[in-house]
Amino acid sequence: QGRLVESGGGLVQAGGSLRLSCVAYESTFGNWYIGWFRQAPGKEREFVGATNWNGESSRYADSLKGRFTVFRDNAKKTAYLQMNNLRPEDTAVYYCAADVRFPRVVSIFQEEYDIWGQGTQVTVSS
Repeated sequence: QGRLVESGGGLVQAGGSLRLSCVAYESTFGNWYIGWFRQAPGKEREFVGATNWNGESSRYADSLKGRFTVFRDNAKKTAYLQMNNLRPEDTAVYYCAADVRFPRVVSIFQEEYDIWGQGTQVTVSS
């Protein structure tokens, strides 16, 4: 069914930027909708942003609009999460996920996503 592998996490100071990558080991990546989620210590996993198959339609958590951007390169079978002006409260494990069942709507709901990566840790120091 395919596999997703995230990378790009790390330690960054508040105000800094990071770009996370999500590589798909699946030839049908271009049909998938890709979502990003995060889970902070002691909290539920939450929606960050998501994009449709060609990157022309995206949705974001209201609290993250303007700082986070989701985009993709289908030729490289890779999706990205660009995070700017990071804050300590952005510290979390970040996951990418794929909605592979020929979706028509970019979903913010975890249960709509079928394939998940292993996660990458992002830590923002104050």
